[in-house]
This record gives sequence, structure tokens and C-alpha cells, in this order.
Amino acid sequence: MTVWDRPEPPTRPVPLDRERIVAAAIALADEGGLEAVSVRKVAARLDAGPMRLYRYISTKEELFDLMVDEVQAEILPEEQPGDWREALRILAHRTRQAALRHEWLADLLGGRPTLGPNGLAVTETTLAAFDDLADVDTVMRSVETVSAYFIGSIRREIANLRAEHATGLSKHDWQRAHGPRVTSLLATGRFPALARAVYDGTDVDAETSFATGLDWVLDAVAIKLTRPDHPRNAATAAVKRSESSSHG
Repeated sequence: MTVWDRPEPPTRPVPLDRERIVAAAIALADEGGLEAVSVRKVAARLDAGPMRLYRYISTKEELFDLMVDEVQAEILPEEQPGDWREALRILAHRTRQAALRHEWLADLLGGRPTLGPNGLAVTETTLAAFDDLADVDTVMRSVETVSAYFIGSIRREIANLRAEHATGLSKHDWQRAHGPRVTSLLATGRFPALARAVYDGTDVDAETSFATGLDWVLDAVAIKLTRPDHPRNAATAAVKRSESSSHG
């Protein structure tokens, strides 16, 4: 039985429910990361005894599951996307935006699904956009491939933001601080490929990098979904040839 399947206990004496518990936990995590979240700290914020919270949640991991599912409501699109590409693009960008609002989310992305109502709704909306375009295995590998890209990109971006917070140095401040050493290393001629990347590459912001990489991954997935030898595409092509012959 999951946390979503268990009925909530009575709210007395102090008004309490899972919604208030999750909201308090998210507020703590937004302020200080997942390490700032504990049953005791959540209880203190709600002015309730810690043991009362255990009547609503069994473990801190269950609390994390509830927190992730609550944020999944921010990721769920307002309406059904028009096609698979739009669905995956929306999923990627809305997940990134949610992680920028809640940096701790990056630590909980991926892995086993939490099976909460909002998370299931996000998955259903995404898969429904494929509309029988390909066999189930191809669809699942497509979603997994795009998800692996944007989860990795989000984690890298959040790691950089945390480094900025910890050091007080922006990306460009850090580059300037380490510039002399990098320049001296590249001057040795031992790293010609790296030197070309440093001196000839275009520096883009995180959002542009994310969007560009996402488009490239979607382009690659599109090839798999529309390749001529795919059983469904081959069948469709056969039908079209048959129709064309009969009209001719």
C-alpha cells in the first residue's frame, strides 16, 4: 500500500493533513535543500508533534515521494499536446522550469516512478501524444531517451547553480579566475582539440544549450519513429500503395 492509498487520520487536535505537511516540506527544501527536510523539522514548522506526522507518512522517503508528486502538478501541461514532439518538448522544459524553482527536485529525478496521481497524469499525457504512432517498446525507448537527456542537463545546470551559491562566483567569474592557468596549459600544445573548443567555440547560456540539445535529441528520435522499415510505417505505406493502385 502506497502513501496515496492509505486514508488520512483525523485532523484533531491541531489541524493537519498531507497537503499541509507536503507544503511545509517543500518550503523547507526550497530554503535549504533536501538535507533541511526531516519529519521533526516539518512538524516544528506546523507546530505539531513529530509522532503525529507519522500517522500520515511512514518514512522520510514517502515524504519525498509526496513532494515530487506535488511538483509534478507544475509539470503537467494545461492541455493535451498536439503531437509526440510537442509533448516531449513541453515535458522537458516544464521539468527544467520546476527544477529551477525547486532545486532539490534535481536530486530526485529519474529512478523508479513514485506512482502519485500527478506523476501518473504526466506520464499518461506524454504517452497519449504518440497516438499509436509506433509499437510500445519504441515509444518507451523514445521517452526514456529524451528523459535521460533532459534529466542529465537539468542536474548539470543545478550543480552549476549550487557551485555559484557556494563560491559566490558566477560562471564567467570562475572562468576569469581560472583563465591564466587554462591559458598556460593550452599554450603547451598538448591539448589542441580543447584549445579549439576554448578559443573558437561559442559560449551560450544554459537555456539555449538546453533547447538546442533537446531539439537534436528529438530529431534523432523522429528518425526512429518514422523509419521506413518500422512495422507500423511499412504497413501504412503498403495501404497507401494499395489505395494508389486502386485509384490508378
